[in-house]
Amino acid sequence: MALEKVTQVSGRGVFVPGADIDTDRIIPARFMKCVTFDGLGEFAFYDVRFDSQGNRTDHPLNDARFAGANILIAGMNFGCGSSREHAPQSLRKYGFDAVIAESFAEIFNGNCTTLAMPCVVASAADIAALRAAVEADPQLQITIDLGSLLVTTSAGHSIAITMPESARDALMAGRWDPIQELLDNDSKIEERAKALGYVA
Repeated sequence: MALEKVTQVSGRGVFVPGADIDTDRIIPARFMKCVTFDGLGEFAFYDVRFDSQGNRTDHPLNDARFAGANILIAGMNFGCGSSREHAPQSLRKYGFDAVIAESFAEIFNGNCTTLAMPCVVASAADIAALRAAVEADPQLQITIDLGSLLVTTSAGHSIAITMPESARDALMAGRWDPIQELLDNDSKIEERAKALGYVA
């Protein structure tokens, strides 16, 4: 089954404040007792979206102006901490299609890539400008173009971005899911195993 090529992501953004937002803040460990990743979206950022009594806080993801936003904007070292793949899974299930941040933890970035969810890096100044633009106009349309490595907006902003070339190539070529790659090439794997001679 051919995988979708990811060359652009468009939509609306929401800024989540803070540096070093780790995977435990993205998805608290107590919600990881699951057989599949289905349903994890409702627990994304749970401990900062709700207080100890279960009441909604003033977190940006609870702000009705940003309902339906599919591009997460963040600060430095996003996705640090443990390597739990539940973190990007919860963001994907929540409805995010891409993340723009000042920097990312490497394993988190890789786990996002295998979900066809690009993680792109912009400067602190550009993140601040994008945050201000989104908060001034929550309906602002944002486009992340992996080909040109630019983020553009409907208000005329143009921001240079970077990302690991391996992730960029995998997304744009439709080779972002290694498991699907194996399934699609099972006959080649069998041929290679036979040619080796020592694989029964």
